[in-house]
Amino acid sequence: MNTLILTRDEIRQLIAMERVVTAVESAFAAHGRGQAQMPAKVYLSLPEYDGDFRAMPSQLGDAVGVKWVNSHPQNPARHGLPAVIGVYILSDPDTALPLAIMDATLLTAMRTGAAGAVASKYLAVEKPRTMGFIGCGVQARVLLEAHRVVYPEIAGDIELRMADIHDEAAAAFAREAGGSAVSLESAAACDIVCTSTPSQSPVVKQSWLSPGAHINAMGADGPGKQELDPDILLAGKLVIDDPAQAFHSGEVNIPLHKGILTEEGVYAMLGEIVAGKKAGRTGDEITIFDSTGLAIQDVAVAKAIYDQARERGVGQNIALVG
Repeated sequence: MNTLILTRDEIRQLIAMERVVTAVESAFAAHGRGQAQMPAKVYLSLPEYDGDFRAMPSQLGDAVGVKWVNSHPQNPARHGLPAVIGVYILSDPDTALPLAIMDATLLTAMRTGAAGAVASKYLAVEKPRTMGFIGCGVQARVLLEAHRVVYPEIAGDIELRMADIHDEAAAAFAREAGGSAVSLESAAACDIVCTSTPSQSPVVKQSWLSPGAHINAMGADGPGKQELDPDILLAGKLVIDDPAQAFHSGEVNIPLHKGILTEEGVYAMLGEIVAGKKAGRTGDEITIFDSTGLAIQDVAVAKAIYDQARERGVGQNIALVG
């Protein structure tokens, strides 16, 4: 049996964000029902290279695979390469043969954006009027793309506000998306707030938030990272993607280790809400989604990409194992 090789450009042609959002939402529901297998993410820390690698295996129905992905924040400046580069191996659960090897850089960005949009669907106010982005890199753009699937009215009825430590980054994103470059305080005062920074200290203050705001905290995906004032976590309805990952490397990791927050302060996993086991938004409370990125999101999207590639005859087949 041959192995299908899929490049980033081919993946971009194959998969639309609508399908990614559907796949990620289904993966969260399966996780909430306990119908997925996802061993803990393995970290290989490389401080001498200012980066790390993560291995992320998972199984969701007949989809089995593993992602090998890095986080090297200095890559763009030092080497002209993305900060995140990933490779996905999708395997046949029956024979263990590799069905596909594909670029996972775009896959990672798309499924992360989709996770934020799914969280907003269940946790944000029903008809958001404003959406703020704190951090205006690649991930912010994919978050916006995914939110356009959940909220088609973004094109005309939702005000977009962009803020970044680099003013030119916010201005460029605002021009692309039809929004406004604003201060951090203004971007945080929105109905939906998406943070996607590599910060190791809080960049969003509780006093900046509007009543009923929903925050997608996407940036803290490793130990020591933190984007939100811990008081936000204490005062709001706190939802995580997975306890093992969030407690180790999510937005909650520093407040937990300092004793500011307890595990009992977490309201639910997003999967429990998507599966209908727990309620999402119930009033004008502030809600927070702490996203670390789940392997089941990757395998769900990788399987969707593979199915599309087979159907459309895209990719290169090679006899990888003879």
